[in-house]
Amino acid sequence: MLTILGLGPGNPDLLTREAWDVLAAAREIHLRTRKHPTVAGLPAHLTLHDFDGLYESGDDFGAVYAHIVNAVMALAQSGDVIYAVPGHPLVGEATVPTLLRRARGAGIPTRLVSGLSFVEPVLESLQHSALSTQHSLDPIDGLQICDALALAAMHHPPINPDKPALIAQIYSRSIASDVKLTLMNQYPPGYEVWLVGRRTTDDGRPTSAVSMPLHQLDHGDWFDHLTTLYVPALPSVGGFEALQETVAHLRAPEGCPWDREQTYESLRGTLLEEMYEVLTAIDEGNLQDFAEELGDLLLNIVMLAQIATEAEEFRMADVIAEIDAKLKRRHPHVFGDVVVNGVGDVLTNWHAIKQQEFASKGKPARESALDGIPPALPALAQAQKMAHKAERVGFQWDADRERAKVLRLAKVHEEVDELVAAHTDGHRQEELGDLLFTLADLADGYGIEAETALREANLKFARRFRAMEALVRERNQDMKSMSLAELEAAWGEVKKTERLS
Repeated sequence: MLTILGLGPGNPDLLTREAWDVLAAAREIHLRTRKHPTVAGLPAHLTLHDFDGLYESGDDFGAVYAHIVNAVMALAQSGDVIYAVPGHPLVGEATVPTLLRRARGAGIPTRLVSGLSFVEPVLESLQHSALSTQHSLDPIDGLQICDALALAAMHHPPINPDKPALIAQIYSRSIASDVKLTLMNQYPPGYEVWLVGRRTTDDGRPTSAVSMPLHQLDHGDWFDHLTTLYVPALPSVGGFEALQETVAHLRAPEGCPWDREQTYESLRGTLLEEMYEVLTAIDEGNLQDFAEELGDLLLNIVMLAQIATEAEEFRMADVIAEIDAKLKRRHPHVFGDVVVNGVGDVLTNWHAIKQQEFASKGKPARESALDGIPPALPALAQAQKMAHKAERVGFQWDADRERAKVLRLAKVHEEVDELVAAHTDGHRQEELGDLLFTLADLADGYGIEAETALREANLKFARRFRAMEALVRERNQDMKSMSLAELEAAWGEVKKTERLS
């Protein structure tokens, strides 16, 4: 028989009656760790064994936990054994699920002896703090529980920011630092969080929690294996699930008639429009507009996924799973063991993996290097992408990049001469198209995005032209009546003013 017993959150008085009876009848127990306050209050006759030595010699916690599981299984296969862990055996105990699975496979009977988890005392401590006047602390209202070690290893927290979270076992300042950095990918640096440590009152109950800005979490040295962090929900909606709920509500029978009528086809125009508004916000450098326009674009994506959900075609989870798997598959140098030497190797691998994906999905192999270019792309961007893909398969000016730039520029001059020499409208249109294509290719040779360059040139022209209009109005002049020399002089003044500013 393998008995797995919970020692509770740290106060011996909080041991369950069942746990005390089991301990009183036992002769020896095996502790995952002796570094737990309850151990001092265990029955005096018990012989105690622990696995603390493994923590000092182990390379990482995964290896330590594997050694503990193997040792406990060996004991259980030889006879009855009691394995005692902090808190509740099924809350935050990495060894217990593995032990239960291994024991079932080996035909060893198991018994779980419950203990009070860390959650209840932490909530009690928070209830005694000023936090209780600001936030609901009901654990069934979406409270999330995370392990500090798992969170510290991530780059973005797997937490819904619209619900509170407890992060357990922040046992050191270095772990606190890593947890802080991960959380700051979701929460502002100055966001108020609450730390609950080992501090207790005379009767052994936890003291009030201490609040601090998130960025100061690792500024003190108050951590041990019983330290827990409470992260309140954001004051305004910030979770992806909340947006999905809003959109689903809009599409529901009691929702908005306009939203209910939308289809994949009807949203094509707004999707494209929102994308261009995002680009405009980027070009103008307006971060507030940028965030707003990204939200409008995201709304279209969520709405399209909701329409698919209602039609039982796919769900947002499928969309996310597909792109997440694709990113990991196409970055084997990050999520696998592939070694690369620079961007060139990354791009080579990327295109090879794409070909494998096409084959695995049964799609016909792309016969042309130009296959896959979206026909709806703006013409200038489409031209540059064509030129780039053609060059990648060997249709290039010269292997030497600098010489290739010279040859591209010479081709631009050639196309200008051909445009000048054209004598009919049809011929001029053809030659102008060739010139624009050659300019897109020239941009590609310099590593410049032609569409972006032209958009920025448009913005610059609009800015200067409006400034010139204002200048002309100030002088009570009319552009239509001004000479070319006067217009050029006014344009020059605007450019000079812009340079000085």
